[in-house]
Amino acid sequence: MRENTPLTIYGETFSNRLLIGSALYPSPKIMQQSIVAAGSQIVTVSLRRQNSVAAGEDFWQLIKDTGLTVLPNTAGCHSVKEVVTLAKMCREVFATDWIKLELIGDEYNLQPDPIALLEATEILLNDGFKVLPYCTDDLVLCQRLATLGCEVLMPWGAPIGTGKGLLNPYNLTTIRERLPDMTLIVDAGLGLPSHACQALEMGYDAVLLNSAIAGAGCPVLMATAFSHAVSAGRAAYVAQAMPEKEVAVPSTPTMGMPFWHQ
Repeated sequence: MRENTPLTIYGETFSNRLLIGSALYPSPKIMQQSIVAAGSQIVTVSLRRQNSVAAGEDFWQLIKDTGLTVLPNTAGCHSVKEVVTLAKMCREVFATDWIKLELIGDEYNLQPDPIALLEATEILLNDGFKVLPYCTDDLVLCQRLATLGCEVLMPWGAPIGTGKGLLNPYNLTTIRERLPDMTLIVDAGLGLPSHACQALEMGYDAVLLNSAIAGAGCPVLMATAFSHAVSAGRAAYVAQAMPEKEVAVPSTPTMGMPFWHQ
């Protein structure tokens, strides 16, 4: 049986493997209730999404009141310059070197720009940031990010907000196998608890969700469902599933068993 080690992010350990976003909820109260229901220990926030100073201050206070670890992100950025500037602002506001690096290259599917992402990652790492890059499920890109010094990678399951789940399990499995010591978090595109369970069953260390919970009919109940799914997926991975077979195998053997005849 595999050892059930805790989630590790840049030297810090966490018992919960469900990271949660703070956007798109029907109300601040439902956001707080959903975070609690998910059991999350890490919440993502974005400076760029706040429209006014007053609203921003109220929002930050709500986040602080959760007592969770804050993971700022650079959502909405489209250039290296934008990303670096926003990351530095986040470091000042939240007093953390953690940054979830989002650098969008295409407006249609919000796919990260792989070339600019590498450039921005190198700049931020050299400036002392602990970078968690959001990237596609491209093995070579993930290898390059690891070589730069990233300890955590966040490949997508599908484009942001689509709810399509793990579109390319082969790519994700390959990344997991080729980077066995890297903390890997599936970020974006998950829509159902079963998608999260599948990611954990594959050996991914955690998932990050926002739209799948905030956009549900009942976000609090959906957060609870995802929490159970993540726990089940991790337990299944640690337990190691039975091997698949091409032929049926009876669950009750007949060899050596007595037979009764009328």
